[in-house]
Amino acid sequence: MTDPVDRTDDVRAERTGAELSELTDRPRTGDRVGADRRERTSRAERAAFAEVEAELAARGFTRMVFELDRISSLLDLLGSPQRAYPSIHLTGTNGKTSTARMIDSLLRAFGLHTGRYTSPHLETVRERISLDGEPVDEARFTAVYQEVKPLAELVDDRSAEPLTYFDMTTALAFATFADAPVDVAVVEVGLGGAEDATNVIQAGVCVLTPIGLDHTEWLGDTLQDIAVAKAGIIHPGATVIAAAQEEEAARPILQRCAEVGATVAREGSEFGVLRRAVAVGGQVLTLQGLGGVYEEVFVPLHGAHQAQNAAVALAAVEAFLGAGARRQLDVEAVREGFAAASSPGRLERVRTAPTILLDGAHNPQGMAATVTALQEEFAFSKLVAVLGTLADKDAASMLELLEPVVDQLVVTRNSSPRALPAKELAALAAEVFGPDRVEMAEDMPDAIEAAVALAEEDVPGELSGVGVLITGSVVTVADARRLLKR
Repeated sequence: MTDPVDRTDDVRAERTGAELSELTDRPRTGDRVGADRRERTSRAERAAFAEVEAELAARGFTRMVFELDRISSLLDLLGSPQRAYPSIHLTGTNGKTSTARMIDSLLRAFGLHTGRYTSPHLETVRERISLDGEPVDEARFTAVYQEVKPLAELVDDRSAEPLTYFDMTTALAFATFADAPVDVAVVEVGLGGAEDATNVIQAGVCVLTPIGLDHTEWLGDTLQDIAVAKAGIIHPGATVIAAAQEEEAARPILQRCAEVGATVAREGSEFGVLRRAVAVGGQVLTLQGLGGVYEEVFVPLHGAHQAQNAAVALAAVEAFLGAGARRQLDVEAVREGFAAASSPGRLERVRTAPTILLDGAHNPQGMAATVTALQEEFAFSKLVAVLGTLADKDAASMLELLEPVVDQLVVTRNSSPRALPAKELAALAAEVFGPDRVEMAEDMPDAIEAAVALAEEDVPGELSGVGVLITGSVVTVADARRLLKR
């Protein structure tokens, strides 16, 4: 008789395997605890950051006080963080943010750790302060704010006017960059130049993008007055990279350079765009730099104005890195830097069928550049625009520029307290477009819905040639982006 087979070990093994499998599939207690802890931490960080945002907003988002004593006192108390790294400083009327972002991308392509300070923001104040191309996270922003806050309150107590929102974000940026630390900071002026809070850095490389009539209530009502204010960022010994300017703006820049012994490189003389060709998703450029010619440079941004910004950005990086007549930058690194560049809210495509573009043009000079890019690079069979502007802008001129390229217009009011009321904008638009081509919507969701409906109306089949352009202000773009980029 054959002995029975003892399968006790096999059964035990099968049971153990099944139990192990079940245990493996089930979240472990440690994992659950860790996940819960991370979620609690995340909620706490969001709550703390929200408090910081509220405290900053209480300083008056649009309140402006032009003098450097308060920001200088605060930075002195912080140990002068703006002196911990070299800076590239940008001013101008249009193109500052796009140029700053390109400079940042190029510097990172050469292996440098960068800090970038730009304004205004589209979605969160954290966008204003970027490290290596990314906005700082909530925890870091909050931590730096808590370090700066008590010293800011000391300055407030000693001053006739408290620090502004922009003063505070400027100090936060400089402190964040010093703590990181960064190899170089790319700093955009908030408004003007000479009395702007950023003008404490005395940068070795200064950039002046095209200057036009804007912010005339603060900077003066002539190009010369505005150029004088903006040229105030040029300090002794600086290298100045100047985009092509009208003669009335160019003279004060050159005079300032002569006064302080700055070296100037001008678009059209020492650098510029040699050739440009429209490409899928952007354009391909041949750029004359300070150090030589850079060919086959792809820039994923639209318009001749962005090609100009690219030439200015390249010259600024060449000046910073020491390129010149006897030294050219590595062409492949330049190509890599430009290919990685982005500029949200500048002819940014956020939807298709119909195509929806966001563009932050907010003055006639910017709108002219946008219209030119639309005509050169987009073949819309039908285009509807959504327009929302600020009350202090030249809305009539922007409407006149839009009229030839837009089939129908929806006017609205953006979320800024300085916004032009929709009814007033509609009245201006009717004079330019005629009342039959203008609709009004009081808020952005309704405006977008109306524009899309108009774009799709009487269009059979494919919507590939149909577009919606949302423009008139960075605030308008921010309002739309929050709705469309979820």
